[in-house]
Amino acid sequence: MFNFKKKLSKLIASAMLVTMPIFAGAPSQADANWLDAAINVGIAGYQMSEYNKQIDKINNTEEGRQQLYAQMKEKQGVDSDPYLNQRLDGIMSNLSAAVAVTEPAINEKPFLYFINPSKDFNAACSLGHVMTVNAGIFDLLRTDDEVAVVLGHEMSHGMRDHVVKGFKKSVPVTLIATAIASNTNGVGVAITNVIANYTEKVHITKPMEWEADNIAFQYLANSNYNLGACPAVWQRVIEKSGSQQMTGDIFSVSDHPSHSERLNNYIKKIKEYSGNKVDVKGNAVYVNDKEFIVPAATEEMSEQVRAYYVAGNLARAFHDNGGVDATAYEGTVYMGNQGIITSLNTDASAEEIASKLNSIK
Repeated sequence: MFNFKKKLSKLIASAMLVTMPIFAGAPSQADANWLDAAINVGIAGYQMSEYNKQIDKINNTEEGRQQLYAQMKEKQGVDSDPYLNQRLDGIMSNLSAAVAVTEPAINEKPFLYFINPSKDFNAACSLGHVMTVNAGIFDLLRTDDEVAVVLGHEMSHGMRDHVVKGFKKSVPVTLIATAIASNTNGVGVAITNVIANYTEKVHITKPMEWEADNIAFQYLANSNYNLGACPAVWQRVIEKSGSQQMTGDIFSVSDHPSHSERLNNYIKKIKEYSGNKVDVKGNAVYVNDKEFIVPAATEEMSEQVRAYYVAGNLARAFHDNGGVDATAYEGTVYMGNQGIITSLNTDASAEEIASKLNSIK
């Protein structure tokens, strides 16, 4: 950068000599100040131009994406647990197919992802569809359906370039300028390093967060995942945070909706998806505004979490099958091929549950 400044100084000075009369005297202090200001403006313009060029490269070229992917893994570390990675591969494959239903551009820029060893509940999408998933996600969320909700949210940010917009607002220009000026390994490496360090600090606005929540719901609707997992995620967070402070950018109240707001939004969307047939109030599932069932708690799910899963199954049945008659088979209630609930613990029998559902649907 020092060499660049010297070259720019000579260029501007030469231009001044060409335009000045041959009999002109030594430059005044005002001329010197102008020259210095012009040099600084030129440097700033160069830095911003390089910055934008490299952002575009990282976000839109395979070389740039792979470079960021490698640097993020080096910085954060990689959890190579085979079971968790197999689960993540399956979830990302299913979600990518669901995204492609409405956004086929994903096939041209598939997501790159890895699990990092942090036990915080978080995931983040950076430039170029590069995603990092904290191992802690799998501790709090008990099903692949729930993990898919969080990952679908992050994929939505990537598909709409929320990350590019947020990054340009979040990262101080002075930091970029310093990185470019001081790096001897190349401008691209300098900016990629900054991006890798700021992956989880990018400011995404609250409207963008709402958009990502709603699009994640649509992604799940285009997959085989249970829509009830959407509110279930936030019910689990609420249950967990009641006794322990949750950490992670995903919980920042300054730019994220509250847990209860997100939960209630998803309940509303399930009701809409079902044709206004299905609702959840407290720990009770309602069909046509009549109480259907309060599911028994299990070791893995509270009454409320399980209620959301039952509601998700019902919503899918009413949406896809028009609410055909419920039947019971080997302890599970079905509407057509759609499973609704399996009788567990203190639940009524599957036959009784099916009869109740048919009487109110």
